[in-house]
Amino acid sequence: MDSRKIALIAYRIMAYVTGTGLVVLVCIAMPIKYLGHNNQPVAVVGAAHGFFYMAYVVCALVLAERCRWRPVRALLVALAGTIPFVSFYAERKVTKLVKALPPGKPGRAGKGRAARPAGGPARGGAARGGAGSDGSVRGAERAPDQQTDLRT
Repeated sequence: MDSRKIALIAYRIMAYVTGTGLVVLVCIAMPIKYLGHNNQPVAVVGAAHGFFYMAYVVCALVLAERCRWRPVRALLVALAGTIPFVSFYAERKVTKLVKALPPGKPGRAGKGRAARPAGGPARGGAARGGAGSDGSVRGAERAPDQQTDLRT
């Protein structure tokens, strides 16, 4: 199974658990606290929601890393677990976005960008005309005095 698919399943589960916990906290526990003068439900549900929210953030960041999202998108998805009902909406949007990505190839859906090779340099380096991490220069990027003479 693709690691992106596993990360999506974990994210979806945590989005539902976190969203449900937040709705229970806001719509049930908070009214009991303020109308019924009983702090116990908020203490229990609030602690549970906090724990599940941390797991939700981890799952969202793992999914963001696997899909190579920009930090702003990852932050918005992580913040979706703090507003009642928004985590359910974000889960649907994220699921559609991740399923729209080509299978097995990380990248940004709809952006038309090719993913960087696994072992390639992030910036500069041999792929952009400079020296590689070991100081070597490859192929056509070599200076004229360093090129191998293939005429024999």
